[in-house]
Amino acid sequence: MKKTTLVIMAAGIGSRFGKGIKQIEPVGPSGQIIIDYSIRDAMEAGFSKVVFIIRKDIEADFREAVGKRIEDKIEVVYAFQEMDALPAGFTVPEGRTKPWGTGQAILSCKGLINEPFAVINADDYYGKEPYRKMNAYLSDASEKGDQERISMVAFQLGNTLSENGGVTRGVCRVNEKGRLEEITETFNIVKTGTGAAVMSGETPVPIAAETPVSMNLWGLQPSVLPLLEEGFTDFLAGGAANELKSEFLLPGFIDSLLKAGKAYVDVLSTTETWFGVTYQEDKASVKEAFRRLTDEGKYPEVF
Repeated sequence: MKKTTLVIMAAGIGSRFGKGIKQIEPVGPSGQIIIDYSIRDAMEAGFSKVVFIIRKDIEADFREAVGKRIEDKIEVVYAFQEMDALPAGFTVPEGRTKPWGTGQAILSCKGLINEPFAVINADDYYGKEPYRKMNAYLSDASEKGDQERISMVAFQLGNTLSENGGVTRGVCRVNEKGRLEEITETFNIVKTGTGAAVMSGETPVPIAAETPVSMNLWGLQPSVLPLLEEGFTDFLAGGAANELKSEFLLPGFIDSLLKAGKAYVDVLSTTETWFGVTYQEDKASVKEAFRRLTDEGKYPEVF
């Protein structure tokens, strides 16, 4: 069995959530945060190392709220996503105030990861099954051949929606072999009385609740990092280097590898219910969900 690492992307500003660092907002019955549950589930599944991707300006708060409580339970490494961490020849345009997206976030782990790794969002709860499936896949993954070997956990769209507004999801097209053919970032998907719909202007366009979607739970090999670096350079050279809000996103990069025939993605399906604090109003329902999971005995204790 190979050693596997969990990479947690926690550098997001979280503008829709409002003020505060939403990644360390307490949601559990005893003040636990979503990351606590993710790490516990990952450890149970067999992951033995955690890499937190954070910003320098939240480092002290993050170490106090998260790191100190888990560093004696699992190997912990910190990576820092910095806006000015750019390839040679590029500089940050005047007026830009945020880093360059999830693709750049993973690049901050270069030199820190030499084993298969899973990537998750800090403010998303994925459930136990996805970690078990992902760790099993990464542990047994064969060596790289002509294509980069990638995996992704696919949730059912209806299990990922918010009661409090539209969400963005990576809508997936999966072939009969269980491999990803295409992922399309789809904006403003809302919950409806009959399932879900994409709000196109004022007109809702129905979309099946069973549609597979990505929630940014990816399985990658360290060999992907040089490709990611090349992709980021191409992204900047294509004009993004002068833009103030453009983002180099991991799903888009993976989609480009698929289209170029440089990778394939095995889809690991789950019927788990995702939840997270996308909006401030989500917090009450998330707290209730964790209280229910605790009462059911799924989390007798969490750090």
